[in-house]
Amino acid sequence: MILWLRLAAATAVLLLPGVVVARALGRRTVSATFAWSVALVAGALALTFAVHGSLWLTLGLDLGAGAAAVPLAFRRSPREERLPGGGAVVVTGVVLGALLWGIEGVVRGDALFHLGRIRKLDDFGALSLRTVDEFKDGGLHPGYAFPLWHGWLALVAKIAHVDPTSVVLHEPSILAPLALLLAYEVGRTVFRSAWLGVATMLAQVALIAFAPGNGGSYTSLELPGSVARQLLVPAALTLFFLFVRAPSRPLALTLAAAGMDLAFVHPTYALFLAIPLAGFALARALLVRADVRANAMALTAYGLPVLLVFAWLEPIVAETLSHNPTATEKAIQLRHYANDLVVHSQSSFHLAPGMIARSGSIALAALVLVPLAGLAARRRWAAFVLGGTVVVLVLELWSLVFPHFSDLVSLSQARRAAGFVPFAFALVGGASITTRFLRWAVLPTALAAGIVLQVEFPGDFGARFHSGPAVAAWIALFGGLAALAVGALRRGALERPGPLAAAAVALFVLPVVVHGFAHWHAAVTTDGDALTPGLVQYLRHEVPRGSIVFADLETSYRISGYVPVYVCNAPPSHVADTKANDPDARRAAWLEFLRTGSLAIPRQYHADWIVLRRREPVARVEAQGAVPVYRDASFVLLKP
Repeated sequence: MILWLRLAAATAVLLLPGVVVARALGRRTVSATFAWSVALVAGALALTFAVHGSLWLTLGLDLGAGAAAVPLAFRRSPREERLPGGGAVVVTGVVLGALLWGIEGVVRGDALFHLGRIRKLDDFGALSLRTVDEFKDGGLHPGYAFPLWHGWLALVAKIAHVDPTSVVLHEPSILAPLALLLAYEVGRTVFRSAWLGVATMLAQVALIAFAPGNGGSYTSLELPGSVARQLLVPAALTLFFLFVRAPSRPLALTLAAAGMDLAFVHPTYALFLAIPLAGFALARALLVRADVRANAMALTAYGLPVLLVFAWLEPIVAETLSHNPTATEKAIQLRHYANDLVVHSQSSFHLAPGMIARSGSIALAALVLVPLAGLAARRRWAAFVLGGTVVVLVLELWSLVFPHFSDLVSLSQARRAAGFVPFAFALVGGASITTRFLRWAVLPTALAAGIVLQVEFPGDFGARFHSGPAVAAWIALFGGLAALAVGALRRGALERPGPLAAAAVALFVLPVVVHGFAHWHAAVTTDGDALTPGLVQYLRHEVPRGSIVFADLETSYRISGYVPVYVCNAPPSHVADTKANDPDARRAAWLEFLRTGSLAIPRQYHADWIVLRRREPVARVEAQGAVPVYRDASFVLLKP
């Protein structure tokens, strides 16, 4: 409870300046608050890097910006109304967060990479963009060149006065109420209905947290990819639709801040969100010939800071081997992702249509319901569902387009764009239209459909794709195209938003929630390659910060996460594949060291220390002059 309170208080401190600035601009929404909170941290962090200050300077600048806006916040009344039912959503989020707390397990996978960056920001002074790298002689990671969200989490650790490991493990419990609020707010804004806002929140949380089991992506809400997808994307969507309905300069500025936040936290997701937004603008112009100017202004407000961030990242991205790959590199990628793709040749391939609905019954139902949006063609949500879905699917399923898209963002990232189909909105919108025709019969129909689909298509949430109902993607694509054509010719909106439609969605997702609770436990509770507590303590207290440590790949990866030092290698899957990093060459150097024990290899990387597991050639390295300074049952630390 004490740790929860400290993390919650620290997070509230970082949100407070955003509250003040948003109110100074006449904004009261949760989305505006969060967008400005993150943007202020971005600005403070940039100034800190410019003068090589510490994280205390970042915190001071952030709080100072909020304090400067206090007079304007009190003088200017917010324009938006309060979010009805927000308190109940927060309570629900707190309960969900408490449930998440017990299944966090251990820091693993990508989280170790991010933990290392957070720890360096928290422990080092004289910060710069290069400070957070895992390699002293490496290059910036193109996806996290500006460590905005790492800086946020490091500030949480600093304010709460806890180890960054605790933040990485338990911050998802603190962010869960915010994630639910943002999902509710975006649904309410898009549908202009509090009931359908609740339905959108239920669909989104069931899809992301319960369908995969083990808490889904909500257990990793602290990671940049998850926070971008579950917090920043809904916030940007809310601000976009608010601007389209009532354009204003303060709202344009807030939308621009959200775009900048998303571009810094996860650049490709900023681009992926722009795709359905552009589809919405095109569909809106086709269906009702309205909002053309407002949509163009909204896309500009959102897209301009994103483009500026991309321009800054371009030289870094150019160093990445997966960007505009050679024929050899592309052949390797196509083999690696063969199960996810339909490959005709190296220049003609596309995403396997079954990948679109791989996440189970909610995604499947949403895709099948997409064409129904044509019956509410005059509504903005319908244009978003139709335009957003069709444009994303054309990009993902057309062999003439997808190869160029994958060259631009990498094949690994291009696959993820399928997740930006507006699933929750298609499901909720389809339920509101179905309710118009079935009335009360929609409730047993929704429950029965939810049970059948959950039993037959529970979803595939593994790292590699295996199977899925491909027909759903084709129904969404061609049915969506037909609905756009029909919707452009007819008028009216055959829908019934309200409690009945929300109840239908709740009943449909109920089997998914039951499944999620039946599999509510930590996915991983032990780490087979874990460091011993004694080694960690010795490295933290006896080895100077910023030293360079040479060890095997998995040991190095964990050392970079738990100790504020640099390493010489790491698993290639967890390292940016840039020319400066060259993870394959580093791996080859380690293998050569295992074979020969030559100290020239770690000295080549300017290593100050060597960490070896007991099964590795400790005696051979000692014979070459390395001095052991620490031993335990698993590891030996040597001075070369």
